[in-house]
Amino acid sequence: MKHLALRAAASLLVLAALAGAAPPTTVTPMTPDVVAKYDPVLPAADFVRREAMVPMRDGTKLYTVIVMRKGTRGGPILLSRTPYDAHGSVTRNTSLRIEDILPAMDAPFVNDGYIRVYQDIRGLHRSEGEFVMNRPIVGPLNRTGIDESTDAYDTIDWLVKNVPESNGKVGVIGSSYLGFTTLAAEINPHPALKAAVPESPMVDGWRGDDWFHNGAFRVSGIDYAVGQSTGKADAGAVLPRSGGDDYTRYLEAGSIGDFASSLNVDQVPFNQKLFQNPAYTSFWSEQAVDKWMAARPLTVPTMLEVGQWDQEDSYGAPAVYQALKAKYEGSGLLHLVIGPWRHSGANHYGYELGALTFAGDTAKQWRERWMKPFLDHYLKGTPDPQTPPVLTYATGIDQWEPSPRWPMGTPTALYLTSGNGVRFGSAGAAGHADYVSDPMKPVPFLPRPIQLGDEDQWHSWLVRDQRFVDGRTDVASFGGAPLDRPVHIMGAPMVDLYASTSGTDSDWVVKLIDVYPSDLPEGAGQGSKPSMAGYQLPIGIEIFRGRYVDSFARPRALKANRVEHYRFALPNVDHVVLPGHRLMVQVQSSLFPLYDRNPQRFVPNIFNARAADYQPATQKVYFGGATPSAVMLPVVP
Repeated sequence: MKHLALRAAASLLVLAALAGAAPPTTVTPMTPDVVAKYDPVLPAADFVRREAMVPMRDGTKLYTVIVMRKGTRGGPILLSRTPYDAHGSVTRNTSLRIEDILPAMDAPFVNDGYIRVYQDIRGLHRSEGEFVMNRPIVGPLNRTGIDESTDAYDTIDWLVKNVPESNGKVGVIGSSYLGFTTLAAEINPHPALKAAVPESPMVDGWRGDDWFHNGAFRVSGIDYAVGQSTGKADAGAVLPRSGGDDYTRYLEAGSIGDFASSLNVDQVPFNQKLFQNPAYTSFWSEQAVDKWMAARPLTVPTMLEVGQWDQEDSYGAPAVYQALKAKYEGSGLLHLVIGPWRHSGANHYGYELGALTFAGDTAKQWRERWMKPFLDHYLKGTPDPQTPPVLTYATGIDQWEPSPRWPMGTPTALYLTSGNGVRFGSAGAAGHADYVSDPMKPVPFLPRPIQLGDEDQWHSWLVRDQRFVDGRTDVASFGGAPLDRPVHIMGAPMVDLYASTSGTDSDWVVKLIDVYPSDLPEGAGQGSKPSMAGYQLPIGIEIFRGRYVDSFARPRALKANRVEHYRFALPNVDHVVLPGHRLMVQVQSSLFPLYDRNPQRFVPNIFNARAADYQPATQKVYFGGATPSAVMLPVVP
């Protein structure tokens, strides 16, 4: 009955929409039964929705959707430039209520007189032109005179001249790829651009965002490239999956080059860009947005945001902050926010992440208490909300913390020691812990079966209990005694690892872990529920491809059994390890199938590795004496 009622209601809507048009003078059984268009925005709707093809300086026109509540006057414009379908962004439901058709984060804005604008970037969905992934800025890699910065400029120029309900002030906002286009809009910005909120922006795809992390390739980039590169992404190709376990699927395929070839996607242009450029040459380094930003004055007040457990783009926002802090920290132009979220979690519900629960909807708290007042000040002229230079959420004690700078902590060595221990203070006696890494039996990054397309698995893998690998013979676990006082970490822990391999190449994965007490009563701190007794919560996980020990641009073979010194950062965090909890460090040499397997035999290009190249190796993690492996924790009192 419910379905019949809905069908009847839909029929009435169609009849009402078409009633204003002159009916055919005569209909016959052969009268064509297709109408050109149905507009679901009826006169009773509480909003205005317009579509425009906005011209760029080269004549290309970009599809743009403008939405506002009826009666809006003198409203600021909030713009998002997206590769993910502008039309779909503002038609999530067929409704007469503006709150229903827009993403949840937009409601407070349009209900407060904002004009919301979404635009398809060039070459995708309904926009004209050619799509280039993360289109380089005009310069050595792009001689066309056109980039996302010029497109943003031209779009803003058109909007302030053609949206009469606006006050002439524009803000840009967006997450992930939209974070990238938000930052691009700040390069040679239009005078009407008054504020920007880049959320989890794609900044450097090789150093630590979507494509590589310190040289190790993230295999999901293959699927993403194919989806975005076919059918203008409207009908982007989906790689065939048979269900089951992606661990087996990728293992049986061989190298990533073999995998792409087996699915006939190896010649997709962006896949070739990845395959032909495995090192951090100018191909990647000159696309790094933090370098673009550092080379130009910052004139637009900017609130950078990232999730503490962002599983896709943990690198970008802090990298931009670090690139600009020397000139702009404390100036009022530069702000950094780190919340207890997954990728893009700031725009959804922030009550929980995986097994963790927080003090209320932390995402909504940030949006309403800090982000919107920040935009209101610059776009509506409201009083200065005194936005802190840095705002972070201290997981472990569940509270927001404003700070004058970032990082806040003082580097404090947590040393690996004999007996598979960790401790503060002194490095202790020299020794090493050994394990055998077999690329034919790589360490999974999640409990199997693994399905990379499963959102529940993907969103929360960075907070997954690590007991599923603790005790494996190819994982070296170093654990400490229960703490007698809290350890508060504010910054990016730095790995300081001395290690050797019997092979000629190796990956090194380091995890910093907060181990919950085995006897956990309720009310003993964040997430302290009996079900989390003994939980091994990752504070941070990162990988480093050994061949880049000397230079990201110039890889080299490792000398078998020679100790090398590796230094790399874990993601930025604000986390309190509570008394009674223990600190743990895990070291391993694969994280599969999140990252491609290192053959452990040096080959010029791992994408083209052969089956015979994948060889077991004995790995040695050194500690104490002249090889004091440690994780440097940025500790505050």
